[in-house]
Amino acid sequence: MKISRLALSLCALVSLLALAGCGGGSGDVPADAVAVVDGQQIEKTDYDALIAQAKTSYKNQKREFPKAGSQEFQTLKNQAVQFLVQRAQFEQKADDLDVEITDKQVQARLEQIQKQYFGGDKKKYEKQLKEQGLTDKQVRNDLRAQIVSEKIFEQVTRDVKVTDKDVDDYYKKNKSQYSQPESREVRHILVKTKAKADDIYRQLQAGGDFAALAKQFSEDTGSKANGGKLTISKGQTVAPFDRTAFLLKKNEISRPVKTEFGYHIIQPLGDVKAAKTTPLKDVKESIRQQLLQTKKNEAMTKWVADLKQDYEDKIDYAVGFTPPPAATTTTNETE
Repeated sequence: MKISRLALSLCALVSLLALAGCGGGSGDVPADAVAVVDGQQIEKTDYDALIAQAKTSYKNQKREFPKAGSQEFQTLKNQAVQFLVQRAQFEQKADDLDVEITDKQVQARLEQIQKQYFGGDKKKYEKQLKEQGLTDKQVRNDLRAQIVSEKIFEQVTRDVKVTDKDVDDYYKKNKSQYSQPESREVRHILVKTKAKADDIYRQLQAGGDFAALAKQFSEDTGSKANGGKLTISKGQTVAPFDRTAFLLKKNEISRPVKTEFGYHIIQPLGDVKAAKTTPLKDVKESIRQQLLQTKKNEAMTKWVADLKQDYEDKIDYAVGFTPPPAATTTTNETE
């Protein structure tokens, strides 16, 4: 397990909602900072630590670290600065949401990680830190940021609910997802030529062992080892095969059927199983959880968008650290 600073810092839901504020404001940025977020300095030492850790990661992966001035390095630099800006923004907003993270919570999370990935062995944990160029303090800071993110998500989405009507509407709109077509267990032998298929058909009519002949001659690698057995759903296979397989009586052996793959000899092993639809009661809770997560993510997306707007004029960047402007889509309009 690698303790990546970026991986530990923000849970996936927050990573998906990356803040890309372009900054502004009129305050000067101190020489030892890369940015100032609503009065809070982002220390250059924190930025340097991120870049150093990235260099170690590249080295461990036997990859050449991007050269200064290259597009790849600029991208990495922007990511590091925006990561630190995001962390400061979330920390500041945590106070507004009455989110308070204690050292005890951070310690508990750290112990959980040490137990899960290092069997509780602190020496193994420290060895991993050294290999990645990290300090225990850096990891604790990132764990604190991760917990802050999780708690903010909880607060922002605590009133999100999914009604029975929401679930019912989703089920009706997506009923095909819960439907299973007719199915049947069959076996078949696939060969390339009509002559070979006719020969095998004659052997079967004379009492030949279908499974043995399938294992010996069939060119369908997916079913050959099973004596040609497979379970098919209506409409799943190519039309001539599908039509024959569902029209034959149980245990009846077809004459050779030509498809784009060759010639098939088909034998149904059971009756056709009727199509069925999973009832709402059996999927109600899974749908509810799916919709709940979607609604929570939407609520968080809106919160982050509002946060970005709120900080639009509250971020100042040091020279050389201002992120590029967000990509915009332009359209030609005729007036």
